[in-house]
Amino acid sequence: MIDPLTAVRLDGWTDPERVFLGGPARHPHAFWLDAGPFARAGWSVLGIGEPEPLPGLVRAVVCRGAVDPSWPAGPFRGGWVGWLGYEDAAARAGAPVAPDDGHVPQAMWLRVDRFVAFDHAAGCIWAVAPASDALRFASEVTSWRDALPDAAASAAVGAQAVARNSPSEYAALIERCRDAIREGDAYQLCLTTRFGVAGAVDPVATYRRLRAATPTHHGGLLRTGAVALASASPERFLDVADGIVRTRPIKGTRPRGRDPEEDAVLAAELLASEKERAENVMIVDLMRNDLSRVCEPGSVAAERLLEVESYPAVHQLVSTVAGRLVPGTTVGDLLDAAFPAGSMTGAPKLSAMTILHELEGMARGVFSGCFGWVGDDGALDLAMVIRSVVTHPGGAYVGAGGGITWRSDAAAEVAEVGVKARGPLAALGAELPPGW
Repeated sequence: MIDPLTAVRLDGWTDPERVFLGGPARHPHAFWLDAGPFARAGWSVLGIGEPEPLPGLVRAVVCRGAVDPSWPAGPFRGGWVGWLGYEDAAARAGAPVAPDDGHVPQAMWLRVDRFVAFDHAAGCIWAVAPASDALRFASEVTSWRDALPDAAASAAVGAQAVARNSPSEYAALIERCRDAIREGDAYQLCLTTRFGVAGAVDPVATYRRLRAATPTHHGGLLRTGAVALASASPERFLDVADGIVRTRPIKGTRPRGRDPEEDAVLAAELLASEKERAENVMIVDLMRNDLSRVCEPGSVAAERLLEVESYPAVHQLVSTVAGRLVPGTTVGDLLDAAFPAGSMTGAPKLSAMTILHELEGMARGVFSGCFGWVGDDGALDLAMVIRSVVTHPGGAYVGAGGGITWRSDAAAEVAEVGVKARGPLAALGAELPPGW
């Protein structure tokens, strides 16, 4: 007999960071999906999971996510928390891929049936567990938040990052992207590179620094054994609820200004940029096409188009595409239709991935993948692995890139990569190499 999950409300409010540090942070298989410090909306979910030995179970879940108004503890009702890397998805789509370095698994899922859910809008906390264990688990969570956290986070690495490409090499690759666009082989390409840091990295301390400096609505820390993902991602990739799937591609970036006047000018410049608007609309069209493969005819539409969202480090140009899923669509079907995300490939997608494989020459790994949760009930919420740190034994890496169109300016694109990589590298205590 299945033991249903029960939600027990805890007294008062405690910041999720304290609860995580008091318990899950000390466990080898832990997660924290984070709405951000000082959030006034959304949900944070954290806890401890067990590595899923059969990841095919996740792909087999049927996408439904029916809304249950009687359930008080948020959209996640137990299931899996984890990540998926770029290369596995690109290979499934038929693109050539570079061999991974083997440091970090392409797919990682933790099975989760006990977790803590934080309702930031209502200011309440729920301990969720099977009914037979709910009260005991609620008591354990209380002990987590009452525990005294470590007095200080471990020191950052404190080094200069090593770039996969120099700025001049990346600029030359941009020109090769423009050559491919001129030849008609693509009309947009998301060219990426990587910055590596050597040394012992504490992923918990790294994430604490990252969220403090660049808070966002879809941050997260996922750790399994010796590897981890710490992300301040602003891009929600796929979410499914009540049979509706949504994707929110980001294309278009500007740094924040040094004062309110400069900040407003930069945001207005982003919104008015012909190049950025064209790039965003290209990806919207691509995502509409991807979702139409698994959605009911005529149901796919752009709900929001070309809206500026502002974060501590950057302004972003964001759109939203939604559709009603065909009944019986599985998580695997949805991923095969939409992943890798068009915002991280370019368009047409298969041609773009093939060109980028030749230009980039090395694996992206977890960067450009996605992370988040898939529920037993068929709901899911996955964010893009951008603005992120991937840690492994002996070091860490940060990926960054940008969308290249015919009208791209190489110097501006190089500068944009530096803007995107600077925050995650700073969380490691690392500096960008000269020229970035």
